[in-house]
Amino acid sequence: MQTNMHEAKSRLSQLVELAVLGEEVIIAKSGKPTVKLVPCKAHKPRCFGQFKGEFVTSKDFDSKETNDKITDMFGI
Repeated sequence: MQTNMHEAKSRLSQLVELAVLGEEVIIAKSGKPTVKLVPCKAHKPRCFGQFKGEFVTSKDFDSKETNDKITDMFGI
């Protein structure tokens, strides 16, 4: 659905409902599509430690020598 800026101002709550229900809502200015109204994704809280035991790093992963090698590789 495409609507103009003036109509969007007067029907904003209805347009938001349509976007939440999955309809693509585009707001145009002077007949040119300008913005797309989309619903926000729910924020999923972080779960610290969820990958514990799934990754193994070397004991020297943060040593000066390793950091120097990386710096040289990327020219930093």
